[in-house]
Amino acid sequence: MSESNLFSEIEVLIKTLNPESIKSERKTILKPLIDFIQKKVSNHKDIRINFICTHNSRRSHLSQVWAQTMAYYFNIKNVYCYSGGTEATALFPMAAKTLQNSGFKIKTISEGNNPIYSIKYTDNTHPIIGFSKTLDDDFNPKSEFAAIMTCDSANEACPFVSGAEQRIPITFKDPKAFDDTPQQAEKYNERSLQIATELFYVFSQINA
Repeated sequence: MSESNLFSEIEVLIKTLNPESIKSERKTILKPLIDFIQKKVSNHKDIRINFICTHNSRRSHLSQVWAQTMAYYFNIKNVYCYSGGTEATALFPMAAKTLQNSGFKIKTISEGNNPIYSIKYTDNTHPIIGFSKTLDDDFNPKSEFAAIMTCDSANEACPFVSGAEQRIPITFKDPKAFDDTPQQAEKYNERSLQIATELFYVFSQINA
């Protein structure tokens, strides 16, 4: 683990995560991603991971941001995380708010139907650029990446992801089910913490 320069609020949150809570069947689902990253690290190759969901609005962005953050936290070099959808919509405001509440510094770069956000987890690393895009958008890698299917519908709709070295289903329940309810903020945070915990576990298993 690096001497982390993460924003303190993120660091405090990470220290509360409990990877021991991950059930064994879930660890089996996470294992192919661990193996993909480890193989790249062992061969001194860049690690590209594209998190894919139908609308690229919630789970895929939470996964992209937490994966990039955990790679930094565990000092795994040359990790490049992306996200995409089978269609483009917008990064849902509550997903961005959930990350902000976790300590990420989020700035809106561009307004409109599909806003563009700068998402930072340290002062000096390049920000993650968050906006909704299709999985084959020019912003995303064209080859030598793992495609992580974060929702069932994208997993079913995309049996083949062009250019992906490996396609790995790691699906999460959609917090969208709680939009416009009193539980919305709580459920988005719950999903974000699940994703953070599982990606903490993934990167903690890598021998750098």
